[in-house]
Amino acid sequence: MIQIPTNTTLLREILAAFIRNEVEKTGLKRVVVGLSGGVDSALSAMLAAEALGPQDVLAVLMPYKSSNPDSQRHAEMVARKSGIESMLVEITPQIDAYFEKFPDADARRRGNKMARERMTILYDHSMRWDALVLGTSNKTELLLGYGTLHGDMASAINPLGDLYKTQVWALAAAIGVPSEIVEKEPSADLWTGQTDEGELGFTYREVDKLLYLMVDQRYTRSELIAAGFPERFVDDVSKRIMNSQFKRRLPVIAKVSQRTIDRDFRYSRDWGK
Repeated sequence: MIQIPTNTTLLREILAAFIRNEVEKTGLKRVVVGLSGGVDSALSAMLAAEALGPQDVLAVLMPYKSSNPDSQRHAEMVARKSGIESMLVEITPQIDAYFEKFPDADARRRGNKMARERMTILYDHSMRWDALVLGTSNKTELLLGYGTLHGDMASAINPLGDLYKTQVWALAAAIGVPSEIVEKEPSADLWTGQTDEGELGFTYREVDKLLYLMVDQRYTRSELIAAGFPERFVDDVSKRIMNSQFKRRLPVIAKVSQRTIDRDFRYSRDWGK
């Protein structure tokens, strides 16, 4: 049986320290997080409250008119439990105004626009609040490219980016995220009836085992098939990882000098931060 190592006590300690240290490096002391009602944002928010104190975490709830009412109820539940301040910003007016000009836009275009609208709101309030935007994307989503570039994949710091979804569930349960949120079916809630696993075509528990062996343990294609994964599943996931590489890095800069930004020149490394 494939087991992804998950020491929740150690993860909790490492990730709280990560948030505290990375925020302090910037000279700020606060973070802003989009609280969707899902387990990823709930865990990020509660880790931040633990790391910085609840007074230094602002949660922004940004529903669209078709969002599931349970999403807002769950987000409010997390804000109350963690003691963090929260605010509600409806995104329906600006989304509908934009798509009045593009009435034929499909659900995916509308979903991407909503994700990016939410991120612009978070960055606006991070400026107002002198805070960093805290990320909520996990390792499974990042590897599969299952997120919106400059939308939910954007952030200043991301405590969950090296945790598979199954590790997120385990840590969320350990840290006290309400079980109603931990156990519900994952959904970005971008359109009515959307579920992550329905859209992907496989479950997070299935793909996490494959990703762990493929990425962390460096299994070859033949070793993965010998381990019992169907060829089609291995090839589909490999293709998703390769085709979404551009989402996991800064825009590629053409190199024409001795010290190209993010390649030869990295501020933190060069100035000791």
